Amino acid sequence: MKNSFKTVICHLSLKFLLLNSLMLFGIAASAQVKTAQQKADSLVSVYEKHSNDDSAKLVILKQVYKQFMRLKNFDKSEAYVNKTIVLANKIDQRKYAADAYYNLGLFYHGFTNFLKAEGNYYKAIEVYTAINDLDMIGGTYLNLGALYNGIPDYAKALEANQKAIPIYLKLKSDLDLASCYANVAEIYQSLNQQVEAYNYLQKALKIFGAVNESNRGLAVVYSMLGSTFIEANETDFSKLGIASNQKYNRALEYLMKGLKVAEDLKDASVLGPIYQDLGTVYEFMGNKDLALNSYLKATEYTNKQDDKSYYAISLLALSDFYIKETEFEKATRLLQEALKIAQHNKLLEIQRNAYEKLSKIEEKQGNFNQSLAYYRLYISFKDQIFNKEKENEITRRQLQLDFTIKENDYQYKQKLTDVELQRQVFLARQQQQQLTLRKQELALSDKEKSLQRITFLKKQSDLENEKSAIDEQRLLALLAKAEKEKEIDLQSNELRINKNVNTFLVVLATILFLSGAFVFYTQRKTAKLNKIVSEQKRELENLGKVKDKIFSVVSHDMRTPVNSLISFIQLLEDGSISQDKLTKYAGNLKNTLGYTSSMMENLLNWASSQMQGFEPVLEKFDIQLCVQEVLNSMLAIADRKAIIIENNIPSGTLCLADMNMTSLIVRNLISNAIKFTPNNGVIKLNSINDGKKVKISIMDNGIGMPTEQVVNFNTANHLETGKSTYGTNKEKGTGIGLILCKTFTKMMNGSLQANSELNNGSVFTLSLPKGI
Repeated sequence: MKNSFKTVICHLSLKFLLLNSLMLFGIAASAQVKTAQQKADSLVSVYEKHSNDDSAKLVILKQVYKQFMRLKNFDKSEAYVNKTIVLANKIDQRKYAADAYYNLGLFYHGFTNFLKAEGNYYKAIEVYTAINDLDMIGGTYLNLGALYNGIPDYAKALEANQKAIPIYLKLKSDLDLASCYANVAEIYQSLNQQVEAYNYLQKALKIFGAVNESNRGLAVVYSMLGSTFIEANETDFSKLGIASNQKYNRALEYLMKGLKVAEDLKDASVLGPIYQDLGTVYEFMGNKDLALNSYLKATEYTNKQDDKSYYAISLLALSDFYIKETEFEKATRLLQEALKIAQHNKLLEIQRNAYEKLSKIEEKQGNFNQSLAYYRLYISFKDQIFNKEKENEITRRQLQLDFTIKENDYQYKQKLTDVELQRQVFLARQQQQQLTLRKQELALSDKEKSLQRITFLKKQSDLENEKSAIDEQRLLALLAKAEKEKEIDLQSNELRINKNVNTFLVVLATILFLSGAFVFYTQRKTAKLNKIVSEQKRELENLGKVKDKIFSVVSHDMRTPVNSLISFIQLLEDGSISQDKLTKYAGNLKNTLGYTSSMMENLLNWASSQMQGFEPVLEKFDIQLCVQEVLNSMLAIADRKAIIIENNIPSGTLCLADMNMTSLIVRNLISNAIKFTPNNGVIKLNSINDGKKVKISIMDNGIGMPTEQVVNFNTANHLETGKSTYGTNKEKGTGIGLILCKTFTKMMNGSLQANSELNNGSVFTLSLPKGI
């Protein structure tokens, strides 16, 4: 949360640092290196040709070292700054010396070389003090405050900003004064001294509020006041004379005021932090919907900023909310996105925090190995941050030593500054000199424009020369074209003769090609017909084998039940059989005739399918109802073996098929499943939608099928009858039920596949067109 406040402050108050940083580094990022280097060389050339030690030379030197700063050339930048300082002191133009120190400090500040930046800032202050440039003294102190805050060294940062305050009071620069107050408040917030932060924010609020009701500074101060109340403790509220139970109400009041101003300004850099703090407030107040909406708004606005580190911070805040709501998948996705931003921008703290949260998420989900891996990464980045803080501590101590020496020197020199009052008489003359220098700068600018104009004209001349050369080449081309046309006329007769010969050859080649194509097509068609005849021959042979098998089954299996029936009738006629035996024989005869009836039904259905003109009646129906009707008729058979049949096919599962054929297929498959499933077994029926197909699976935990039988069954156009085998309770089979199932399935544009292992059960999958 504090990171978001710092974002706002940096945009608000450090005007000198930000404007100059953009000037120095933004231009360098957008310009081409080659062009920038050429400009630097050109400026150096102008400087070397200017022999007089005057103010014009200072103007040139200033442009030279600024250009080398844009190129990030440290040696050249410092060398030309030193030349500027020497010349400025020589001709008593100390304003240029002060600006040189200031710009060099700003340059090193941008590259976090704090020692050199501090040294040059203090030298700049010394010279600005000598020439009584209060505005630049205040601005330099603001930059020193930003420098110390970046280390961070809050004591020095506070001191630097407090030194700027009396300067802006003297200058009556209200907005700069309010910015100083906001800076001081931000430092006190970092030190968790919320009462002092509140007092300075009230001062800033009074000034910004007096300007107008919609300015950026006002929105920022309201945002900071909301943050102050969020972070304040019981002691702070006691000092402020406010009841602690008003903590979030007061924070919400200030944040809503800031939100109104920021929305009027449409300032995403302020709206992002405000919405993030609103999320925190609403979350503590128990309003989760408003909290979530605020966190989402924060990510929306921070994502619009160029600096994506603020977006990463808002992603972490939103992920915290999702973690508390146990929505781990959403939180993980946000943390991964924050990590990508942090890795690309080398943001150590965000990477550390993200890995810590990811470790906690994995731990809560029971993924302890992954949690440990993330935690090790968290420790790694924590160590890196610690090492960086140790380096900053060394820098702080070095700055403290340099500061003590410079402060003593500064206090000594302050005793000698009374004579500055006598120099006020010369200020008008110095201003006149500055006007003269400004005219010289404009003259130099005119010279640069002239050079640019000359360059432009030279390019125009080059273009004209190129145009003339092109015209000459066009004339030469026309002459060459005329000569070519003469040659073409001479060759035209020969070409006409060649054309007739070529035409004849083309026609002949076409005839030969068409003849070859016709022969090829005829041979290919004959081969296809031969292939079709061969396939039909194989099918007829298979069909003959099937019929032979069927007649064999009929001749064998029909004789036994008929003989049994005749014998039973004879026993009944003799009357010499007891009632117990009669009941037993009747039961056996019933089972035998039931098997024979089932066999005859399958034979008749198969025979019907082989008749010419027999077609299925395709209609749309609910497969679940069809299957349930079959199950109702077979429950008694399943109950004899205590087999449980689960129909998991959902109601409303539509298919496009022949209902009678489908019922017959399902009945045969379930009958086989019951037959080869031991007592107390389980048969499950399921369905899935697979594109334009509905797949019905019948799964049992029976004795399964040999691999060879499964492969043969799944082979396309395989219609050989299987070997009749006994079930787990010695039930008999016909061997033609599965053939009938495959035949009917193919007629309905479907498919039937088996998946089984011996002693591990079987799964038959019936695929039919979906009824849309």
